Amino acid sequence: MPGANMVHLRTVNTAFHARVIAARLGADGIPTQLQGAVDGPYPLGDISVWVAREDADSAKELLLADEVEAAFDLPDEGEPWENRARRPVLLGLTRHQLLAVFGIAVLLWSAALARILA
Repeated sequence: MPGANMVHLRTVNTAFHARVIAARLGADGIPTQLQGAVDGPYPLGDISVWVAREDADSAKELLLADEVEAAFDLPDEGEPWENRARRPVLLGLTRHQLLAVFGIAVLLWSAALARILA
């Protein structure tokens, strides 16, 4: 267990997430300790993030503020992770859905035309 003056702040599933939290708190001058499967050949399992007792309230407020801000963040138009193909284009349908609707309409129209001409 970390030092006697340390308190448990949060438990996360990955070492990466724990390191992100530690970096975020460290940027505001709050030292952290990570406990669990952080390093080693198989870093699997939960990781606990610990902070000094006097910094616990500040750390909780910082993380909560970050989570609230992240809930309102939308990616910009040009972000690389944005999948433009899934954006609604017309009547709430995406490009692929509109293409499928058009294909079905052409198929039905050609079947109806074939019946009329037969």
